Amino acid sequence: MPRLALAALLALATALNAAAAPVRTPHVEAELLAERTAIVPGEPLTVALRLAIIPGWHTYWRNPGDSGEPTRIEWRLPPGFEAGAIEWPVPERLPAGPLMNFGYQGEALHLVRIDTPRDLVPGTAVTLAARAWWLVCEVRCIPEDAELAVTLPVASRAQPDPRGAGPIAAARARLPAPAEALAGWKLAAHAVPEGVALDLAPPQGVVVPEARFFPFEEGKIEPAAPQRLEATDRGYRLALARAAQPVGAFDRVAGVLALSPPGDPSPRAFTIDVAVAPAAPGGSFAGLALVAALLAAFAGGLVLNLMPCVLPVLAIKVLGFADAADTRAGRRRGLLYGAGVLVSFWVLAGLLLALRAGGEELGWGFQLQSPAAVALLALLFFALALNLSGVFELANIVPARVAAAGANGPSLDAFLTGVLAVVIASPCTAPFMGAALGFALTVDAATAFAVFTALALGMALPYVLLAWFPAWLARVPKPGPWMLRLKQALAFPLYATAAWLAWVLGRQAGPDAVAWLLVAAVVAGLAAWIAGLPGDRGPVARTAVALLAAAAVAIAALPRDATTAAAAAEANWQPYSRETLAALLASGRPVFVDFTAAWCVTCQVNKRLVLASEETLAAFRARGVHLVRADWTRRDPEIAQALAEIGRSGVPAYVVYKPGRAPLVLPEILTRERVIAALDG
Repeated sequence: MPRLALAALLALATALNAAAAPVRTPHVEAELLAERTAIVPGEPLTVALRLAIIPGWHTYWRNPGDSGEPTRIEWRLPPGFEAGAIEWPVPERLPAGPLMNFGYQGEALHLVRIDTPRDLVPGTAVTLAARAWWLVCEVRCIPEDAELAVTLPVASRAQPDPRGAGPIAAARARLPAPAEALAGWKLAAHAVPEGVALDLAPPQGVVVPEARFFPFEEGKIEPAAPQRLEATDRGYRLALARAAQPVGAFDRVAGVLALSPPGDPSPRAFTIDVAVAPAAPGGSFAGLALVAALLAAFAGGLVLNLMPCVLPVLAIKVLGFADAADTRAGRRRGLLYGAGVLVSFWVLAGLLLALRAGGEELGWGFQLQSPAAVALLALLFFALALNLSGVFELANIVPARVAAAGANGPSLDAFLTGVLAVVIASPCTAPFMGAALGFALTVDAATAFAVFTALALGMALPYVLLAWFPAWLARVPKPGPWMLRLKQALAFPLYATAAWLAWVLGRQAGPDAVAWLLVAAVVAGLAAWIAGLPGDRGPVARTAVALLAAAAVAIAALPRDATTAAAAAEANWQPYSRETLAALLASGRPVFVDFTAAWCVTCQVNKRLVLASEETLAAFRARGVHLVRADWTRRDPEIAQALAEIGRSGVPAYVVYKPGRAPLVLPEILTRERVIAALDG
């Protein structure tokens, strides 16, 4: 192409781009930059979203960490053009109180590859348009957006754009290199009780004084946890703590590994994806960890017997020892109880590991994450409590043959008692159990089953020992009326367990689910009352009991809407609306409004450390303050207008409204003393 044509093309490109001036918001200057002066048909073009952020503020990486939202781009391209995903530079760690975020300060360029069609006509112009959204935070967090565009001519050849080529090249240099660039390195990851250990074996002579890992996905590692780098005989080990609220199985270390060799002012970074091995490769670490996990599991199983959800069942069975005359039969029952505990733990372990292998993120007590399961267990414990209270006897509601089999089959009863004990123990996490279970869920199946076996042996041991050495029960009084009174007294821990499960159900599925559970309990109580009526029960009575019991189970197992769980958890707070605020002020009492959002890191810190503290809630109650939460997680024009009225453009914002007085806006960083002073002012 002649020089004159090239000059003309460059002048045209400069004129076209000059028309698309940067968009300026109060905190960010945004624009699209092109790498070249023209679009060459069929050749990819790199376009960058440039965000120039004012000092003290920041935007977010693809995984924002504890809070925040990643920048998004929605492209509007001519037919035949395709935009790739954002290429993210290595982020910074941005601490905020007890939380940690990943993002950018100063200037951030997000590169995007645009594939172009081959049938473009040289001499024409093409506009690449996009709408970009970002969250910019300091103490406050403000969601911003902009309509952006860059117009380029179509040509058979193109030169580097004088405005965009340099910044894009610098941004490309800050992108993490692919894993293939780690030539000569050896990476391996294995599970440890706290999370994952990433082993780094660099080439001979390479020193790594610092390493940081940024996971691609949320819910894998705990963002705020320290990442300790330790020297080993093979290189280095980077400790990564498992997320406090995990999402998905932590079976791969996938993300960006940033390294800082001596004399390198900008850390080298690489994209890695390493499978997590179930145990440390070689050495004594794995063996020591397994021994520690087995001991912790055994101790946790022992302590489980003292948990409020298990002790009532165990106490009921101990009563059977006091009434037992045949020592040999008592020992057999003890062993069968232990077998029931062991088999149940194996079944739970198998289900848990199988579901996790399928990609489910489950933990100890996973079956109680189902509202229906919680409701059915609550109903079961209520029925057992009614039985202990003497409302009915099981023999009155089962067929004669089954009742006879139960009376003549105490061995089956002992085994099923072990099963029941495990079912109700699963929501309890006794001391020493946490690390053991965390270890079991990150190792191979055989090792996991060994840990669960140790847990089962610890739980079953006290009962088995009492059965095997009945002389230890010599101090228990001889059978008599006291046993009936004790049996009836033991019903109340079961009532308490049912009440606790009802509370769990309320947290999961809201108050309506608890109301239906109470209806089911009333129906079950009616069935129990009919079963306990004196006299012979004919087929009509038995049918009525069976139908009522089935109805109670069906009502308890109704599908629950778990979407109300969050509302139940925030029972102290009312959702914001102008009407709600006006009505509450009309009552003559002060109103505290929390303008917040899930992506606002400062909001979460204030909520965790101040607003959710019992001292602050007690101060609100003592002063009769109405609590209102204006949740701006999803954009709400009404909340945006309310923020504008108090002179704010983002969250957090905290306002005390008092009848007849101007709103009092609190600082973004809260303390309990500031809140109370505002209420008393």
